[in-house]
Amino acid sequence: MKNVLIPLAQGCEELEAVTLIDLLRRAQFKVTTAGLELQLTPIKASRGTTLLPDTSLDQALKTDYDMLVLPGGLPGADHLNDDPRIIPLIQKMVTENKYTCAICAAPRTLARAGVLESKRATSYPGTLDQMEISGMTYTGEAVTIDDKIITGRGPGVAIDFTLALIEALGGSKLKQQVEMPLLR
Repeated sequence: MKNVLIPLAQGCEELEAVTLIDLLRRAQFKVTTAGLELQLTPIKASRGTTLLPDTSLDQALKTDYDMLVLPGGLPGADHLNDDPRIIPLIQKMVTENKYTCAICAAPRTLARAGVLESKRATSYPGTLDQMEISGMTYTGEAVTIDDKIITGRGPGVAIDFTLALIEALGGSKLKQQVEMPLLR
């Protein structure tokens, strides 16, 4: 079973977070949501929805994952960017050739970790396209896949982004099995 980690920060974009959690679990992946606080604390998302993480990030980091996915939203993406555990985690995932993914404003954290240099990537307009990243091509696409780095533009493409993650980890047949009942 594929193992996916989704860190949840206060102020994350709930449309992205819930879509990621729901669809990745429909694909039968083991999804662990982890709050940044030391204690298991409810997360108040950017529009006021309360989410309860499965565990703390410190506990979650004791396990290996096949994929890391960072939901965006503000100030959630800022909290991910500022958390001292996230940048080393991103770098570890990339070094181990594992999927490292972010949507909306969260690709900025991938940039801070130095993993977008000489890559193709997308983000919420005004995020990556305003940054000076050596050799990076900003695509502006809904979803951009560059090897094992997958980025998404924003909440409106959360389903497409998550289906791309499912296809990357589980193949096109699994993606179709998850997508069909959604009646898209």
